[in-house]
Amino acid sequence: MTTESIAEARLIPLEEFFSDPEFSGASPSPDGTRIAYLAPEGGRRNVWVRGIDQDHADAVCVTHDTRRGVGRYHWTDDPRWLLYEQDTDGNEDWHLYRVDLDAPDEPAVDLTPLPPGSRVVGVDLLEGVPGSILVLMNRRPLYFDYFRVDVASGETTLHLEQPGPGETVLLDPAGLPVFASRLVDGAWHFAAIDPDGRQRPIHTAGGAEHPVGVLPQYVTPDGRGLLLGSYGDGDDLQLIRLDHATGERTVVAAVEGHDLDTLGALDPRLPPILFTRRGSGEVLAARFVGDRGHIEVLDPEFAPVYAQLATLSDGVLGTLSSDEAGRRWIATFLHDREPAVTWIYDHETGESRELFRPYPHLDAADLAPMRAVHFPARDGLPLHGFLTLPVGGRPEALPLVVLVHGGPWAHDSWGYDPQAQFLANRGYAVLHVEFRGSTGYGRRHLTSAVGELARAMHTDLIDAADWAVAEGIADPERIGVYGGSYGGYSALVAVTVTPDHFAAAVDYVGISDLVEFLRSVPEFARPGLVANWYRYGGDPDVPEQHADLLARSPITMVDRIRTPLLVAQGANDARVRQSESDNIVASLRERGIPVEYLLAEDEGHGFENPENRMRLYRAVERHFAAHLGGRSG
Repeated sequence: MTTESIAEARLIPLEEFFSDPEFSGASPSPDGTRIAYLAPEGGRRNVWVRGIDQDHADAVCVTHDTRRGVGRYHWTDDPRWLLYEQDTDGNEDWHLYRVDLDAPDEPAVDLTPLPPGSRVVGVDLLEGVPGSILVLMNRRPLYFDYFRVDVASGETTLHLEQPGPGETVLLDPAGLPVFASRLVDGAWHFAAIDPDGRQRPIHTAGGAEHPVGVLPQYVTPDGRGLLLGSYGDGDDLQLIRLDHATGERTVVAAVEGHDLDTLGALDPRLPPILFTRRGSGEVLAARFVGDRGHIEVLDPEFAPVYAQLATLSDGVLGTLSSDEAGRRWIATFLHDREPAVTWIYDHETGESRELFRPYPHLDAADLAPMRAVHFPARDGLPLHGFLTLPVGGRPEALPLVVLVHGGPWAHDSWGYDPQAQFLANRGYAVLHVEFRGSTGYGRRHLTSAVGELARAMHTDLIDAADWAVAEGIADPERIGVYGGSYGGYSALVAVTVTPDHFAAAVDYVGISDLVEFLRSVPEFARPGLVANWYRYGGDPDVPEQHADLLARSPITMVDRIRTPLLVAQGANDARVRQSESDNIVASLRERGIPVEYLLAEDEGHGFENPENRMRLYRAVERHFAAHLGGRSG
């Protein structure tokens, strides 16, 4: 790809990539007469409501948050009330607010006044109790208990207390306890709960192969089955059903060579693992990981609906919602060059129409295709990735940015990635790497990361970059690394363990000190560390493991850094504390090593407010242009 061909491509303004979408997150009301969705108002994302056949000009803005955008909302079974979740400046202490749709200009009511450090983590309707919801929250700091909330009055009643840390009781749709899960010595144990409260063990799953828990954990609408992800005796993550009465294990969905995609459990704003029918809760389809993702239809009655939806886009079904009658469906699709186009389909009439485009100013012709790539690690482990190249001619020795996902127990997916598109538009080849430890590529791929922090998990990135060089895509003298959270840690490892391999790096809310990071994890989350960070990295309270964690912490190798570094951090980050970035920056500045530091006082684990995103990506643009030679606006 020549410099001239790249230069001729339209330089897309940053705002077109990183401003809030003009429209997103649409869903129909339970009766199918209205649509709610997110759109900017007062410089922040807010919830709007309009009639099913109306336009945005007729819509009413029903939330009025001017400090931070709204990301999650919920219809209720009463047409008067709508709920939404909000934290404070990214601290992840989520509260649940009620909006009166009959009086949308009235202030929202906090249904969950909680002490600092407590949060709402689940909201569900309660079958058989109109006007009530079940809320999962930790009024007790170490326990996420169930509370019944009367939406109209706000009256809150304790529904069920969890028995202990690391234990979770699972309820049926009527709120009755039917299953339980418990983490013991790094293994997950499941039990059926009888009406007398007695628990019967029915299933055990290893911890290292389920580092963020056994996902999903979905009680069937009849309360007689529990849907889980399981590897069974193989390498692929399947969807299984455990029978309440017998404990019998039945495979519900399996795709050879593909894992059930559990990414949606990590953030409810991501595409879901399971598609369910509104009202009944029946499972319609399941999502599997692949070069382009795969939807496995499970409900025969949904099959004709899915067949019609599939004609609307050549992408992969992303999100889906419907009214309770199953007549009107709103769908988005994962697509590399048409981000989250939203459609509405009427199954009664067979008619469909485009509802809106989140980024109407983006032209697919200006955007770069993303393609799946495959290559071996140095030890022979098959690796997967996604490559995005600048729009233009043949790729020839381009500057390369290795983009590292967080988690590390997450994965990238084929689809629209604004960071990859922005970097490709600036002239870089962009390579997402599904390094060992990434979920979605089988048990062996996942568990081969045990003990490999800053070791094979890092050399997988080196091997990926070397593959791009060997293919003639990348210039070995112009390789950058960029990542957030674990990806930020990985960027710091890159410039400490292999300082000569990278010409520039960006650490975005990344970990610099594994010991301090693990010791700062909130108390309620610490039982889960046994199956992930302790198992894969080490326990800082065990002396020899403490020493090993320090040896793999960038802060202890900071004297090796000579690569140009950009660091970005949110002051209210509840996962990776500000001190993780402060300390690495202070150490570099004491040595006189240039480092740019962006600290956002009103952000947490990632920048949500548009003005902060603009500030971040302008800095990224300047940083990589100066040290890798790409374009800048």
